[in-house]
Amino acid sequence: MTLKQRLDLYEKLMRLDKPIGILLLLWPTLWALWFAARGVPDWKVLWIFVLGTVLMRSAGCVINDYADRDFDPFVARTQNRPLAARQVSTKEALLLAAVLALVSFLLILPLNRLTLWLSVPALAIAITYPYTKRFFAIPQAYLGIAFSFGIPMGFAAITGTVPPLAWLLLGANFLWTIAYDTEYAMVDRDDDLRIGIKTSAITFGPYDVLAVTLCCCLFLALMAAVGLWQKMGVVYYAGLALSAGLFVYHYRLIRDRNRERCFKAFLHNNWVGAAIFAGIAADYLLRRQG
Repeated sequence: MTLKQRLDLYEKLMRLDKPIGILLLLWPTLWALWFAARGVPDWKVLWIFVLGTVLMRSAGCVINDYADRDFDPFVARTQNRPLAARQVSTKEALLLAAVLALVSFLLILPLNRLTLWLSVPALAIAITYPYTKRFFAIPQAYLGIAFSFGIPMGFAAITGTVPPLAWLLLGANFLWTIAYDTEYAMVDRDDDLRIGIKTSAITFGPYDVLAVTLCCCLFLALMAAVGLWQKMGVVYYAGLALSAGLFVYHYRLIRDRNRERCFKAFLHNNWVGAAIFAGIAADYLLRRQG
């Protein structure tokens, strides 16, 4: 195998060819940085978090595929992943994950002590998440914590504290993560039932679409509460309104539980995160210009 072929396999193992996970992790981190800095985050801190998000999400994908290497060959969507197809050894995968995590940690060394301490549970959650699918009825809830940890870390890096606003944002993102990852789980429900994996799509059963809808509504309600608390302007609420419209579109995609349409809804959540960030950034920009 040539070096290029090996690097291509590593790219697939880190899921760099499918950046949706990075984007879904990045958007709430950017929300936090903008709120914490009142619209003007330090650019050094911003780049540290952007690069750290890419690295840690990549490490998380490697660890996930390592944990699921004996399950993925029996799932249609994942059977060709490098570890599932035995194109990459477990030793290579673990070494790659360790290097990615180490580089990510080195990146945040210039930040304050609180941010460094928060990185410890963040890493622990990322490592243990893949194994929750063996015993936890709704592993998407655990993922919701993992995908929200950039929020308290962002506030810590900017302000040196984790204020109540950060926890409210974390709660909102927690609900959004359950919603979109349930859509993702709906794609693999039949395969997961056959091999014994636990997911929210299985646990919610016939109420899966209702559960996704409720999580989306509660997410928007909490984000509206954030807006009221921070005295955000009309542009912020326009971003929430656009997100609400996107959620309606997602409902139309998932209501028939068609695999391809559920996966399309999952991918489309990127635009929800982007719309909310655009509303936050534009609101603070207009304040400065006013």
